[in-house]
Amino acid sequence: MELAMTEIPASHRDLLQSSVATLATIGPDDRPQLTEVWFLEDEGSVAISLNTSRQKTKNLTDRPQCSLLILDLATPQRYLEIRGDAEISPDDDYVFADMVGRKYGVDLRVHDGPSDRRVIVRIRPHRVNAVDMRG
Repeated sequence: MELAMTEIPASHRDLLQSSVATLATIGPDDRPQLTEVWFLEDEGSVAISLNTSRQKTKNLTDRPQCSLLILDLATPQRYLEIRGDAEISPDDDYVFADMVGRKYGVDLRVHDGPSDRRVIVRIRPHRVNAVDMRG
C-alpha cells in the first residue's frame, strides 16, 4: 500500500510563490465550487484570507474538505495539488490579511462590507500531488 505524500516536495515548492491558486470547496448542493484565490505559504502549506460573507467560506465552515490547485502558469504541464481539510481561525485584527495584501499590493479591507469579518483558512494536507507531465 502506497502512503500518501503530505509534504510539498522541493521540486514544486517554487509554486508556493505563485500569484493565484484555484480553491475547490463543496457547496450546499453537494457540488464542487471553484474559486481563484490569493494565498501565502504558511507552516509548510498554504493559507488564505477569506471574508466571512463569501460562499466559499460558508462551504468550508460546513464541510472543511477542500483542494487547492496551483498551476505553473509558465509551464501548464506542471502543477501542485493539495487535498486536505481547512482549519479556520479569526483574523479580526487583519494581521494575516495585511500580509496577503502586501504580497498582492492591495488592502483587503476594500473587499469587505461593514459587518464582514476576515478569517484565516489553513489547508492541512492529507495528500499532496506534485505533477510534472513534461516527461
